Amino acid sequence: MALGLTAVAWSPPALRPVVYLVGGMLLPLAALMLIPALVDVVLGSPDWKAFVISSAVTGGVGAVATYSARCRLVAGLTIRQAFVVTPMAWFAICLFGSLPLYFSDYGPLRDSFTNAFFEATSGITTTGSTVIVGLDQAPPGILLWRALLQWAGGIGIIATAIAILPALGVGGMQLFRTESSDRSEKVMPRVRQVAAAIGAIYIALTACCILAYWLAGMSAFDAIAHALTTISTAGYSTSDASLGNWDDPAIQWIAVTFMIAGAIPFVLYVRLLRRDIEIVRNSQVRTFIGFIAVVVAILSVWLVASERYAPADAVRHAAVNVVSVITTTGFATTDYMLWGNAAIGLFFCLTFIGGCTGSTTGGIKIFRFEVMATMLRTYFRHLIYPRGVFSRTYGGRALTDEVVVSVVVFFCLYFICYSALTVALMAFNLDFLTSASGAVTALSNVGPGLGPIIGPAGNFSSLPDGAKWLLSFGMLLGRLELFTVLMLFVPQFWRG
Repeated sequence: MALGLTAVAWSPPALRPVVYLVGGMLLPLAALMLIPALVDVVLGSPDWKAFVISSAVTGGVGAVATYSARCRLVAGLTIRQAFVVTPMAWFAICLFGSLPLYFSDYGPLRDSFTNAFFEATSGITTTGSTVIVGLDQAPPGILLWRALLQWAGGIGIIATAIAILPALGVGGMQLFRTESSDRSEKVMPRVRQVAAAIGAIYIALTACCILAYWLAGMSAFDAIAHALTTISTAGYSTSDASLGNWDDPAIQWIAVTFMIAGAIPFVLYVRLLRRDIEIVRNSQVRTFIGFIAVVVAILSVWLVASERYAPADAVRHAAVNVVSVITTTGFATTDYMLWGNAAIGLFFCLTFIGGCTGSTTGGIKIFRFEVMATMLRTYFRHLIYPRGVFSRTYGGRALTDEVVVSVVVFFCLYFICYSALTVALMAFNLDFLTSASGAVTALSNVGPGLGPIIGPAGNFSSLPDGAKWLLSFGMLLGRLELFTVLMLFVPQFWRG
């Protein structure tokens, strides 16, 4: 009985698929660690030992878990098993992904497991917040590992958003159910061709981004590292100055292009390959692009009017930083805290937005704002015409009460979590701007916050360890759309 809400549902046989899948995800993570190990060997960095040891530990645990819990997943996962396996898998990857950082000889990470876990969690959740000062002198293996974590997290969240979250009905995601997921009783991927196509597109876009960066003047290493974190809309850089280290219009416009590419639903790329131009008709994409254009135009006018930049530079800086925040990437070309209070307020609001569902971005997501706008429009019409009957549609389909309630509840829960996280951070004697922006940048997986401490010119290294653990939890909470994590804290979920 797939949805049997009884204590028997959590017997060892029922948990076996969870252990099996989590262990199976650790095996490719172990293999991925060998890439920076090889780079360190070639470049003469002693940190290759940390990656080899971590790979052996991770691979060993993964192998033991998959062997001891081996089972056939012919029937797929039940809804409850999917609720458990999703956060557990992401937590396990964060935990084991932090091992190379902690075992390395690099001081900021070696001296504190909290820092290592925070950095790894920020990486795999594609947040981009960092505790490292002196990235320009950091070991190459560490820099590459951070980028690889973000790249893996990007494709991981696409898979989660397409195959798992719609089936769980999380926050209105049931709008995006496809033939690759089934809501009735099982969560079971069915169209492997779609998954393979998305993976191929993800790799192809990454390769194009690498080539573009390299041709524009980046070194091969920097081009690879930044391409991995651009397509994944994640934002880790190899320099403390982020993209400001390359004050080249070509490089920065390339970043804008591929950040937007990473923020568009990848399923639409698959349809485009099949000569379906839904990508130009899609409501999310059109709203997303239109919103970016309007905000960039307004900010550019502000920068020119305040005599901070010439028109061309104003448009460029506005585009890079606005797109970076809306897509939750986290790159920066300059310290936009110096652009005035109006700009600071604008960037604070943009931190909540996010990109399109089915992309690598975090945030609340464009489609939820569209659903809320539809509901408000319908409500105002009812106020004007109390006896009128008005349809609620999204993307050509009727909005069901289930979807509407899910979206409204998501908004409420998001701001409850945001408020609680802000207050909890203030309990560590952090100022309000640092706490408020830190909370939203974690939940939305953006990266930099606001203020002199964690703003675009700062980082998270000076925060208390307790605050870093809170923010790490916030990153996972936001990355997995809140419900998937919080469900594990509901006693009835376990009792039945």
